[in-house]
Amino acid sequence: MTTGRDRRRALGGVLYGADYNPEQWPADVWPQDMTLMRQAGVTCVSVGVFAWARIQPTEQTFDFAWLDQVLDLLHDAGIGANLATATASPPPWVSNRYPEILPCDDSGARYWPGSRQHFAPSSPRYRELAAGLVSRIAQRYARHPAVVMWHVGNEFGCHLPMDFSDAARDAFRDWLRAAYGSIDALNDAWGTAFWSQSYHDFDEVFPPRKAPYSRNPSAMLDFRRFTSDMWLQCYLMERQILHDAGAVQPITTNLLGPFKPANYAQWAPHLDVIADDCYPDPADPHALPHAAFQRDLIRSLKPGVPWLLMEQATDAVNWRTFNLGKRPGRLAAETAQCIGRGADGIMFFQWRQSRAGSEKFHSAMLPHAGTGTRTWQDAVALGATIAALPALPPPGRDARVALVFDWENWWAVEERDHPTTLNYLELVHRWYRALHRRHLMVDIVAAERVDADYDLVIAPQLYLLRETGATALASFVESGGTLLATAFSDVVDEHDRFLPGGFLTRLGPLLGIRLTDFGVLVPPGSPGVGEQVAPFTDRRGTAAGTLLAEEIEVVDAEVLAVFSGGAPAMTSRHVGAGRALYLATIPDEAGTQHVVDGLIELTGVQPVVDNLPACVEAARRGDLVTIVNHGDVPVTVTVDGTDVLTHTAADGLVLPPDGFAFIRTAPSAEMS
Repeated sequence: MTTGRDRRRALGGVLYGADYNPEQWPADVWPQDMTLMRQAGVTCVSVGVFAWARIQPTEQTFDFAWLDQVLDLLHDAGIGANLATATASPPPWVSNRYPEILPCDDSGARYWPGSRQHFAPSSPRYRELAAGLVSRIAQRYARHPAVVMWHVGNEFGCHLPMDFSDAARDAFRDWLRAAYGSIDALNDAWGTAFWSQSYHDFDEVFPPRKAPYSRNPSAMLDFRRFTSDMWLQCYLMERQILHDAGAVQPITTNLLGPFKPANYAQWAPHLDVIADDCYPDPADPHALPHAAFQRDLIRSLKPGVPWLLMEQATDAVNWRTFNLGKRPGRLAAETAQCIGRGADGIMFFQWRQSRAGSEKFHSAMLPHAGTGTRTWQDAVALGATIAALPALPPPGRDARVALVFDWENWWAVEERDHPTTLNYLELVHRWYRALHRRHLMVDIVAAERVDADYDLVIAPQLYLLRETGATALASFVESGGTLLATAFSDVVDEHDRFLPGGFLTRLGPLLGIRLTDFGVLVPPGSPGVGEQVAPFTDRRGTAAGTLLAEEIEVVDAEVLAVFSGGAPAMTSRHVGAGRALYLATIPDEAGTQHVVDGLIELTGVQPVVDNLPACVEAARRGDLVTIVNHGDVPVTVTVDGTDVLTHTAADGLVLPPDGFAFIRTAPSAEMS
């Protein structure tokens, strides 16, 4: 039997290319594209992502002649095709003939065609039409020599995070029947005795549409699970059609990093290679660590398997309020960041800049201004660099630190009617930035994925904690690891319900504390009256806590830090061979760095490279260390190894702004 990993190996090398949309251009342009692609070092392009209307102009007719010609041209040019199933944007005839496929917002208003992703993922009619299209494509091209990979759909849920249509209503009821079995079980899970919400039949349940006031948080949580599952079902349907047609190439779809609507941790087992779209904002002062976070998250979804950057921008995008371009060198630096953190493919949106439509101002490898542009020259130079890379080691278990990130917790912690409003992703990013500044490799995993291979685990705001996650965290500590749990953790179960006994019911015994109150603070920058900051002091000095200053009782733990009034702020308890720490507040940026630096001292976790300037990023994949200078001035770094591009020793390596190096080193001590 051919496995996903076998299919992944069939790709070979580091892919380089872009989305290619030949349907937007006359056929006499296509041979020119092949010549320029070879010049740029392109080895693979995504084809047909939005070509449904060209492939199937009416319900009864299919036109494959143009796609036959394009794939043959690509094959003759030695360029692989990541062939899309074209289901991301139904053509006008679909919505005109079958308006029931259109999605709705929470007030019941329809989303109309004229953009993209205008379909309800749970619509039986949409799935029927999509399956018919994919079947024809798969039967025709499953064995075409140009096809090296399959691209299912496109950015599932990107513009339609939730659908509240009648199709969703019917599918949600079926999903709940399968999940709960009986209406009594649903009533118990959702706590429907509150506000007279009790149901007597599943047909009484509707999607959580627009309501006079707060919607049931447990119902909202399940509807988010359902929505993620509907997108995944669409992917799995198309994937099965490809398999049934005999496709042996890798099958994937493009994810969107930390994308709230879809629980990618559940998607990952079904993707032969994880593919991601990432567009760091040049105007964001945290763009580079946030991009690194996204690369690490994507790498962590499928350990040991290289991933693919499916889309990035060569320069400016078109969809922000203002769209800064990338400074010279930044494109290559961001690409090096990807490779260093596990990517074996670098692709762009798109190959040739569109001449019409909503994305005509979006940059491309080949701009409107042609081959005399810096963008084109940068793309060609980057292609040459990638072509010069030797075989890369797969991303291994190089990280000794794990940051717990959980989609279901994200959904639950950002629901309304809580003691305070929390931006979960920003708080996770804050911890990641502190680790990134210290040049540590970090895996980003759910609590259930924590194991004894880590030395340090940080679990911020783990409000929704499942029993399996609590068990994994306890086992990690008992086996010798150091766990830091933070304020507003272990508050509810998987249904967003309190458990008997109050808060910290699963982790409290491990931590040796009890939580009695959340101690809400006025949010920083708010005009509200009251305390905004909760200073806490430990042996290393004083730091600032925000948002919460929880009241905890020490049962069997050591107090490591206290609030200014003397109450415990941070505790530690030895358990087995490890220790479990609790921080009863949410530190600000400097406070987070203060805590992380203390944890580094406590655990002895080592950076990828010692003594690097703050502006330099270091990442390890096996015996390959990637160094990137994100600063504005040249820096000199010393790494014990050999530069794989220049074949010289990396001792006293000078990197200009946005300069980078790939250095072959001895495996780290942690890896051996």
